Amino acid sequence: MPLLGAHESVAGGVHLAFDRIRAVGGSALQIFTRNQRQWTPKPVTEEEQQLFAAAWEECPDMPVASHASYLVNLASGKPDLAQKSIIAFSDELKRCEVLNIPLVVMHPGSHGGDGVDTGIARFIKNLDLAFERADNQVTVLLETTAGQGTGLGSRFEELGAIIEGSKYRNKLGVCMDTCHIFAAGYDIRSPKSYQACMAEFDKFVGIEQIRFFHLNDSKKSLGCNVDRHEHIGQGEIGLDGFRNLLNDPRFADHPMTLETPKGKDLQEDRDNLAVLRGLLSHRDNIQL
Repeated sequence: MPLLGAHESVAGGVHLAFDRIRAVGGSALQIFTRNQRQWTPKPVTEEEQQLFAAAWEECPDMPVASHASYLVNLASGKPDLAQKSIIAFSDELKRCEVLNIPLVVMHPGSHGGDGVDTGIARFIKNLDLAFERADNQVTVLLETTAGQGTGLGSRFEELGAIIEGSKYRNKLGVCMDTCHIFAAGYDIRSPKSYQACMAEFDKFVGIEQIRFFHLNDSKKSLGCNVDRHEHIGQGEIGLDGFRNLLNDPRFADHPMTLETPKGKDLQEDRDNLAVLRGLLSHRDNIQL
């Protein structure tokens, strides 16, 4: 069955994220390797690497992904911002290599009003430069986005164009966010609309490119282009949409992490994971 988990805080040390994901009973983890609001965080120390490795050894089958800083915009038309983004993102790839994290999730950035095609071309160029600067084997997962403002990645065609255009397409994949695709206009609430959504993705990107999922309900309506996460089953997607995804045999072994609101005791993660696991009882009813 899918590996269900959550994005967890690294407060007090990156290794402590493992304590938090175990505390909520998760089997997949996403983290920030550094404060995502900083351009030039410190490199990973040897002690941090050792503590992280030791914590991971206690749950060795746990898939782990990093999420890149939201400051990074590889599609920017501003030379200074683009250069800062290349350096910051390549440094993220290097931190992941040190920590042995194989996957980095990132947003495709914003074209800033210059048009989708121009933005995609800039993103591909700068992403490839970041790959070359990092010079490692970490895989980048392009995250589907909600379509707010001038952001890229809300249409499956855009993700397909990025992967096709990069010199390093073998290092690229996709992280599908349920809230984001719903806000972008892709309906997954009925078996028919879910199948249509995935067929559309397969047409323009390839279903095999999906490596990771973010499981978030949506506070806002279908096609709103507004990114507002809600607890599972309490938003506009509802339980049926998640039931369709969780019981899709093509994703039976994929990591799927929550990015829903939570308090310090993490009870919301426990509750959301329980809801998701309850939907797996309907696995035999799905026709794909």
